[in-house]
Amino acid sequence: MLLKAVQRKVGATMTSLIVGASLAFTGAAPASAQRIALISDAETENMLREYTDPILRAAGLESSAVKLHLVNDQSLNAFVAAGQQMFFNTGLITTVDTPSELIGVIAHETGHMAGGHLVKRREEMEGLSVPMLASMILGVGAIAAGAGDAGMAVIMGSQHLATRSLLAFTREQEASADQAGATYLQRSGMSGRGMLDLFATMRDQELLTENRQDPYARSHPMSGARLSALEARVKESPYYDRRDSPERLHQFKMVQAKLHGFLDDPNATFNRYPESDNSTYARYARGVAYHRTGRLDKAMSEIEPLLEMEPSNPYIREVQGQIYFESGKVEEAISSYRQALALLPDEQFHLGLGRALLARGDKASSEEAVKHLQAASSSGNQPYAFYQLSIAYGQLDNIGMAQLATAQYYDALGAVKEAKMHATRAQKLLTNGSPEWLRAQDILVQPNPQRG
Repeated sequence: MLLKAVQRKVGATMTSLIVGASLAFTGAAPASAQRIALISDAETENMLREYTDPILRAAGLESSAVKLHLVNDQSLNAFVAAGQQMFFNTGLITTVDTPSELIGVIAHETGHMAGGHLVKRREEMEGLSVPMLASMILGVGAIAAGAGDAGMAVIMGSQHLATRSLLAFTREQEASADQAGATYLQRSGMSGRGMLDLFATMRDQELLTENRQDPYARSHPMSGARLSALEARVKESPYYDRRDSPERLHQFKMVQAKLHGFLDDPNATFNRYPESDNSTYARYARGVAYHRTGRLDKAMSEIEPLLEMEPSNPYIREVQGQIYFESGKVEEAISSYRQALALLPDEQFHLGLGRALLARGDKASSEEAVKHLQAASSSGNQPYAFYQLSIAYGQLDNIGMAQLATAQYYDALGAVKEAKMHATRAQKLLTNGSPEWLRAQDILVQPNPQRG
């Protein structure tokens, strides 16, 4: 897991077009929508992709075009944003009880995406803004004419009516996403029981004070009528009684344990998974938590038995590599990452091995690191791989490529100004017209982000 959380700035387009995020129905996106902490973990992301792809296909969407993001936030929330992007808070994954509950959220959010709710909500807000602005102008005019009370009443009345209209529109979209999600689950041969169970819990959440509610409950108001309609739709599916398989439950619990180990306070992890618990999940979580407290011996006493129980699990081997690397055991880390890659050729495993090879500091290792870091950065989904690639090229005295990798790193983060600065430096050192020079040119010709 890459826990150097990338503070990736989300552009204005996404800020104004989030569906499913708290306060979205008011037109004010949460602060986290502008700058959110994204983390990377191959095990979690591959599980989410496994859950999501069948639903996307059932919705008629191209699964490869939909980007999944993992947000380091302990609150229970998920949302979709412009550009076919779906975001999952770590708190959602660790809070739900079953894979089918998480899959239910995915189906609902896919309903928003496939239904074009992002665009429709923007159009609704734009449609409301004109009469609301006209009413506010009339109100201000009344105040200027000396009718202060009447003017304020006009202004407040226009805001109230606009809010009520938008809330009604939001409730309609939420109900639509429910029904669409249930349809996609049935098409995929999956039960909607998990979605129904979770949303029933959300209905109970509405009885709590707002500061105690989960963001997902606040942003997805669950009326009794909406819940009843969903229940009727879900129960008519021939797959309603289909349960999560033991293999899927095991995968899910391992991911939950890993996230608890990496993200919770270690003492909280030890309380959640006491030494008396010898399950694979408990050992996984404790192994990570011991590592975070600097106890390598205790960490390995938990991880090594897991490798004996699940020798073909590449993610446990990757965690072992990360623990070794962060404990200064470079050679052991390289060995673990190589074994993980032999089991699963994943971008993040390439990134881990590339980082470990760079720590050796010799030319041959740096040259090998370049190959792995190129593989890690090939999709553009791993910005940190570009950063490490710049270090590798620097160690090889290839400054032109180091500058290009730095430019690509900033470009992946959306920092256009910094990306262009390094792309300009790269072009001065690269062969004119070469593929590398052209990649730098692609960065230079992109438009600057609009301010405001």
